[in-house]
Amino acid sequence: MIKRMVIMLIAVGLLFGGIFAYHAYESAMMKKSMAAHQAPPVTVSATKAEYKPWQPRLKAVSSLRARRGVDVTSEVSGIVKTVSFRSGDQVKEEDLLVQLNADSDVAQLRSLEAASELARTIYERDKKQFSVKAISQATLDADAADLKVKTAQAAQQAAIIDKKSIRAPFAGKLGISTVNPGQYVNPGDKIVTLQSLDLIYADFYLPQQELSRISLEQIVVASTDTYPGRNFSGRITAINPKVDPDTRNIQVEATILNSSHKLLPGMYASVEILAGTVQSYLTLPKTAVTFNPYGDTVFIVEEGGKGAEGKAVLTARQAFVTVGPSRGDQIAVLKGVKEGETVVTSGQLKLKNGSTVVIDNSVRPSNEPSPEPADE
Repeated sequence: MIKRMVIMLIAVGLLFGGIFAYHAYESAMMKKSMAAHQAPPVTVSATKAEYKPWQPRLKAVSSLRARRGVDVTSEVSGIVKTVSFRSGDQVKEEDLLVQLNADSDVAQLRSLEAASELARTIYERDKKQFSVKAISQATLDADAADLKVKTAQAAQQAAIIDKKSIRAPFAGKLGISTVNPGQYVNPGDKIVTLQSLDLIYADFYLPQQELSRISLEQIVVASTDTYPGRNFSGRITAINPKVDPDTRNIQVEATILNSSHKLLPGMYASVEILAGTVQSYLTLPKTAVTFNPYGDTVFIVEEGGKGAEGKAVLTARQAFVTVGPSRGDQIAVLKGVKEGETVVTSGQLKLKNGSTVVIDNSVRPSNEPSPEPADE
């Protein structure tokens, strides 16, 4: 009987031992399977958040116009006798551009000058006769009036002749000619455009709330997509004393140096005004921030313990941030990131909270405050 019980106890022990051994084996296999299916680390690029000096800027789109610019026209009608310029010439003030035929006007001027000289001779003779009481005061007064009329008529005719010599009103660059010798022109007909390009005006508008941030002589930097990567410097020279009641914007005029004559009237240009004192902002590349309707986020890289080989395991933690102004490739972060924290700059689409990461900065996004196109 006792032998039988011992055999039963041994059998029960073997049974439970087998069950425990099976569970231990199953648990080990499960851990091995989970380790085999664990997601590999995500390769990302990252940078440290640092404070950098930041010059506040106001941005606007401007329209360019010449400091002096006119369409040269004729005040009188006539036939073009000579054209003394070529399209695109650089001319000086008072240079002759077009001469209209004035032969008949010159002949009439000679006649009026002769009449004026006769009236002067009569006046001088009668003045001597009046001194000896040979003629009356009324006769002398009539002679004086006649002299003034004849002199004025001659001066008027000389002015008409002068208007038939069309000259440059100021120094500048001519456009394309629209007249030819023998052509008849009427008063007001366009002959050629003349633009002074050494200095050029940039007209733009700013909201009224920015009025306190601008002043005369403030530095302005202009750029245009016609010349990528090139900036043109200038200063604010006029601020309109009236705010537009419809848009609540104020017009500002800046004078831009244009000695190379690259900027032309009628072009548009982007302008930036250096407004206010230099500040310090915590900056990141714009690519580091994921912009969402529910809030802007970044991924901060942190150490998550030690790996199998004793190396630190890096994990990503998602954090909401408050962003500020931007410039070039950079954006200012006001809240959510501390100085010195490592922030993911690319590869965020594959991340979630707690993801393990590997940092590879062999290729990283641009982080320039004033990027320029690369010549390739």
